[in-house]
Amino acid sequence: PRTRSPRGARFAGAADTAGAAQPQPKRRQPLDDEERQEVTTTVERLLALRRDQRSGEAHALLVEAAHWPAARYPLLAAELHRAGLGADWATLLWEAASLPAGKLVAAADALAAAGRTADGEQMLRQGVARPAVEIGTAVLALAREGRDREVRALLDAYVRIRTPEEAARSAEADPQRVGPLLLQAARRVSDERYWDLVHALRVAGFAA
Repeated sequence: PRTRSPRGARFAGAADTAGAAQPQPKRRQPLDDEERQEVTTTVERLLALRRDQRSGEAHALLVEAAHWPAARYPLLAAELHRAGLGADWATLLWEAASLPAGKLVAAADALAAAGRTADGEQMLRQGVARPAVEIGTAVLALAREGRDREVRALLDAYVRIRTPEEAARSAEADPQRVGPLLLQAARRVSDERYWDLVHALRVAGFAA
């Protein structure tokens, strides 16, 4: 197996930090009575809209709920499934995929903390389908804010789902910062994905 490291100043430190301990997901945040009531009321409204076959209004309500604080997601998931609205939960997950990266990861974390890891992973997979440049820009913004947990969660999903060539294009936002972060994420996936990404970054002109 190959153990060499990518060369070039732009990738300096990528191999050294690839095995660093990954930040733990945030703890589940409790909801107050008002928030719980809003979740319950929303599910009741959805039930009524579905009974009346008012699908357009139901969809608009789901889009609105997708932009709620992340802490509400677990209860909303439970209440929707309890009401027999599992299809609406799937729709909400799809709508949430377009959230800003920080909110996307926060929602996925909240679901994982509540034992809904599969839902959180699905949300991330759908969320990283956005354009490569948008991913790179989002990673930079999160990194500047010191939100390492969000950066890792986003890129771990990204390098698993997208091809190395697509992932490399996200480094365009700032090759010196995004390139090493991509490589660290790829290393956590596999050595093969790591070296495929090294090659893709070089082909894209991001290796010194």
